Amino acid sequence: METKNIGLRGIEVADTRISNIDGEKGKLIYRGYDILDLTKNSNFEETAYLLLYDELPTKDQLSEFNAKLIDARYIPKQMQKNMGNWRKDADPMDMLQAFVAALAGYYDEEFADKNASYDRAINLIAKIPTIIASWQRIRNGLDIVDPDSSLGHAANFLYMMSGERPDPEVEKIFDVCLILHADHTFNASTFTARQVASTRAHMYSASSAAIGALSGELHGGANTEVMKMLLEIETIDKVEPWIKEQIAKGQRIMGMGHAVYKTYDPRAQVLKELSRKLAEKTGEPWFAMTEKVETATIAEMKKQKGRDIYPNVDLYSASIYYMLKIPVDLNTPIFAISRVVGWAAHIIEEKFAEAAPKPALYRPKASYVGKYCGPEGCEYKPLDLRK
Repeated sequence: METKNIGLRGIEVADTRISNIDGEKGKLIYRGYDILDLTKNSNFEETAYLLLYDELPTKDQLSEFNAKLIDARYIPKQMQKNMGNWRKDADPMDMLQAFVAALAGYYDEEFADKNASYDRAINLIAKIPTIIASWQRIRNGLDIVDPDSSLGHAANFLYMMSGERPDPEVEKIFDVCLILHADHTFNASTFTARQVASTRAHMYSASSAAIGALSGELHGGANTEVMKMLLEIETIDKVEPWIKEQIAKGQRIMGMGHAVYKTYDPRAQVLKELSRKLAEKTGEPWFAMTEKVETATIAEMKKQKGRDIYPNVDLYSASIYYMLKIPVDLNTPIFAISRVVGWAAHIIEEKFAEAAPKPALYRPKASYVGKYCGPEGCEYKPLDLRK
């Protein structure tokens, strides 16, 4: 029987306590908490604690967690020096993947038990923003801005990027973006992290592999492609004809549609309002253009293809980051600033699952559809006898 190439969609491969998606109702749950409640009431640090430890922290636990994150923000000076040897036009995701893997050369990962793995997770969550901000400064010939211990996670990253403290509204908007991107069940990068971790590879190796998966335009790179699309369209009056032409040619509209959600992505709902707020604050046209892309795509897909389509998390995040003056090619690395929390939680769960552990490592079966030359296989012919 021939196997359909479905990319594991709909196939349950492991249990998880970390997050859950209800694609029909458009709900995303972190450790039992609705993502919409968390964006209204929580912050990134508290949400990170929840995802790692399976419960919301007490005041003392959150204070200790924050202190650990702040202490771990600095990266080795030698690492920053090595960044100076890279081409300034190198892809930031290639840089991030390389230097996350390199952290294993600075911090011992051997024989890490569960408690030590939490320390590695905190180290990664704290250092990835510093790696990205350092690269942004270095490639532009600017002095590196050291972390500010008085600032929260979101504000500190924006400060290290620009050298200026963000105002409270901007800080809150970016903080909510980080909450929304922190985990999303067994997406491509998270599954990659779990698969690598299942071999008993260490935290830095599994996270580096996840960054490689995130870099593709069909995953974390999609919001970069959304912004490129908006810049190509240029003005709001060109949106409808551009969308109509692309759909007629069978082209994908980036930021629209999702493999799991059959209705509006709940993260897109929140990001849409954040984009609207930033547009009102900055006077820039990107929210209006993005909203037009949404409505035009919905209308044309219904008209031309006879099916419904809805925005995903990438559609409105692109305009938010652009209005925050973040370079387009850093959109995906910023995704990693948040998603590393989910990766770390899944790596720990994969390695130290206490209930109903699965087999030691992932080893799916493939359906061979290649050539058969006979029951004994193909006959090997010496090179000079081949035609």
